[in-house]
Amino acid sequence: MAVGLTPPESLLPVPGIRLGTTAAGIRKPGRRDLVVIELAPGSHTAGLFTRNAFCAAPVVVARNHLLEAAPRFLVINTGNANAGTGQRGLDAAADTCRALAAQVGLRPDEVLPFSTGVIGEPLPLDRLLAGLPGALAELDEDGWLAAAAGIMTTDTVPKGISRRLELNGREVTLTGIAKGAGMIRPDMATMLAFIGTDVGIEAPDLHGLLVQAAERSFNRITVDGDTSTNDALMLMASGASGVQVERGTPEWDAFAGALTEVCQFLAQAIVRDGEGATKFVRVQVSGGASSAECLQVGYTVAHSPLVKTALFASDPNWGRILAAVGRAGLEALVLERVSIHLNDVCIVRDGGRAEDYTEAAGQQVLAREELAIRIDLGRGEASENVWTTDLSYDYVRINAEYRT
Repeated sequence: MAVGLTPPESLLPVPGIRLGTTAAGIRKPGRRDLVVIELAPGSHTAGLFTRNAFCAAPVVVARNHLLEAAPRFLVINTGNANAGTGQRGLDAAADTCRALAAQVGLRPDEVLPFSTGVIGEPLPLDRLLAGLPGALAELDEDGWLAAAAGIMTTDTVPKGISRRLELNGREVTLTGIAKGAGMIRPDMATMLAFIGTDVGIEAPDLHGLLVQAAERSFNRITVDGDTSTNDALMLMASGASGVQVERGTPEWDAFAGALTEVCQFLAQAIVRDGEGATKFVRVQVSGGASSAECLQVGYTVAHSPLVKTALFASDPNWGRILAAVGRAGLEALVLERVSIHLNDVCIVRDGGRAEDYTEAAGQQVLAREELAIRIDLGRGEASENVWTTDLSYDYVRINAEYRT
């Protein structure tokens, strides 16, 4: 059950970008599992991909194609990751691009492939290729919501957001969709996400904006500490609004802020829909000597199975948080300067349990669906946030039964 997350009722169309979704039988019969995205001529696209060494075949092909040409189509399938499939998988990803390109009169390198689902199984290429005409027939600027559902795997709800803002006296649009619920640990961004806008931005600048936004959003989330083989985050700018955004202008800052807002919403939506999650938790680390050490502490706490199971039980077992901070590996940590809060309830101060802390106060915070673990290291001015979940019985069940 997603924590505090409701599916979008509608998503705004982005002029110059059309989406089509169909059921190709890749995941389950009758379930929409194939999406194509068409970009208008002159569009620019930026992408970030997983750093997992065993990256999936579509990641290899998409990354190479993005270096070679301006993408005109993206094709996404669910139900099969086409990862750990060797040369056969690379051939299948390339064949997907060739088949789609042939149907729309483009070159294969103008198509980017994406896959998500079970690792290590051959891609059912015959079903994917047979589904392409149906997906192309559904192409529509209003296809975002159907696509958000079409890219889901273990997600319980589709994830999407739209924002409009005024730049240079004209209204422009940002719409994004994402999928992800498990195998979530940022090492770029652990999920598939596709964000479209009708502003005009040159490709190098678009990439810079995406890196900046991802660093404050998708690279601050974790559900289980696992980095997927298939992660991809794509930003597509059609330029159809006629508004050009250039570095160093007020429009640049406004657009960058809106993009970060969209990315943060989608990133947090992934955490809220974490497999089996019952709590949405902000780990807020302040007083660090650097951003890196704040993240080091934040992720140590967020990844601790003992902390996460205590969160699921609503058990204010604060010693588990204390131990996680202590084993995060910070040099010369002065324990007496460290303070830890659950929301506004202080649990650790002056090197030990806060004198005014009560179990009842801690229990009251832990019983909530949303809460913050606040850690002040008392050694500097840096601060960072990590968004995470608890670890429940359902997480184990979902992943134990994933292939059955």
